[in-house]
Amino acid sequence: MTNNYPWLSLAIWIPIAFGVFILGAGRDRSAGVVKAVALAGSLLGLLATVPVMSGFDPAKAGLQFVEKVPWIDRVNAFYSLGVDGLSLWFVPLTAFITVVVVIAGWEVIQDRVAQYFAAFLILSGLMVGVFAAADGLLFYVFFEATLIPMYVIIGVWGGPNRVYAAFKFFLYTLLGSLLMLVALVYLYHGAGGSFEIAAWHRLPLPLQAQELLFLAFFAAFAVKVPMWPVHTWLPDAHVEAPTGGSIVLAAIMLKLGAYGFLRFSLPIAPDASRALAGWVIALSLIAVVYIGFVALVQKDMKKLVAYSSIAHMGFVTLGFFMFGAVATEGAIVQMISHGFVSGAMFFCIGVLYDRVHSRNISDYGGVVNTMPKFASFMLLFAMANCGLPATSGFVGEFLVILGAVKYDFWIAAIAATTLILGAAYSLWMYKRVAFGAVANHHVAELKDINLREGLALVLLAVPVLWFGVYPAPLTEAMHLSVADLLHHVAQSKIGVAQ
Repeated sequence: MTNNYPWLSLAIWIPIAFGVFILGAGRDRSAGVVKAVALAGSLLGLLATVPVMSGFDPAKAGLQFVEKVPWIDRVNAFYSLGVDGLSLWFVPLTAFITVVVVIAGWEVIQDRVAQYFAAFLILSGLMVGVFAAADGLLFYVFFEATLIPMYVIIGVWGGPNRVYAAFKFFLYTLLGSLLMLVALVYLYHGAGGSFEIAAWHRLPLPLQAQELLFLAFFAAFAVKVPMWPVHTWLPDAHVEAPTGGSIVLAAIMLKLGAYGFLRFSLPIAPDASRALAGWVIALSLIAVVYIGFVALVQKDMKKLVAYSSIAHMGFVTLGFFMFGAVATEGAIVQMISHGFVSGAMFFCIGVLYDRVHSRNISDYGGVVNTMPKFASFMLLFAMANCGLPATSGFVGEFLVILGAVKYDFWIAAIAATTLILGAAYSLWMYKRVAFGAVANHHVAELKDINLREGLALVLLAVPVLWFGVYPAPLTEAMHLSVADLLHHVAQSKIGVAQ
């Protein structure tokens, strides 16, 4: 198992191949076989990421597990893959969440079963492709292609307003990405006809060009994160999406935008990143504070967790644009942790919705009396959502706040309000749903989690606790890559290393 073996290609194309197969061969009357094949595809995709994790050398700079073959000779584009400390953990995270989504939809999805699981498997491979792409055109193809299966997932298996939510999701993200395409074409010509992302990092661009490139990338990545004020598509998409769609949307798809800042905005436009950092920090703080208050007043559980995702991702962009190693590593850890925690929160809401067919907090109360096992898991994830120590949610937020103190005390003070607001909306929701007397006959008739649901919750609980107690595997892998990135940004004409 060496770096010469195409493990990244396997992680991308195994789930896509299984998805295409069940899309063409699967039928609702053979739903059991379709589910088994989908589970096998997701597990094999996850298995292909294990050598990437175990074989990654944190002491080596640059991309590892590199694959590079000619793709489109006419424009000198390559099928070029590789991972470094910035992207390593997102590859297994994507594959892992796909396994959870297949388990989550095992008994719930009754119509168009083959198409449902095929959409998630194809989406999984495409998202891994985004994190592994080392060629700008390949990145753009994977980045845009992820819109199609998610659009279908929301539009076909979503709620009553699914078409509106799917169209809004597609329109927002597509329009932002068109400006990114213009930026990619400019960089292609600037690099002498090369789409190699590493070559773009070395381009000596004037400040004005950097600012225009930064804004073009910002249009694509800020919408995807999503940052305030281009966040309005996310609550609608989450509310209407099926449980699996919400899990993938929060756990992985939001990270595509944040990852874009690391791979494109900061290294390609370092001067502009410095010059415009104040604006990004201001928008991030608005997301942390204002959106936290918005989450407090939500009556729909999905909307509450959706808004909390926006607030948590505000922490990520805040960490990136303070240009400190501690804050940047904390932001990346926050991305990974949020993948597990937000996915778990949406799965918990899905468990309740499958039984009561309501997401309104007021329709619940006293769930702990009828579903004690479920209530225990939900409490763990609610605590992780508000950053309780010994959960993964604490590690990233603590590191970002620690880095913010070095950058500016008042920015750190404002950012730290997320610990209060996060506890307020997470625990207030849990209190109203789980505690107290049994509220109505729907809650009285609830059955506790079954084996399938318990398995999914355990799979999500283990990394939340493991990385909360021992986050070293996450941070050790990214030290060198983060240091290289910040050194590159610090060499900018107007930059001063923190």
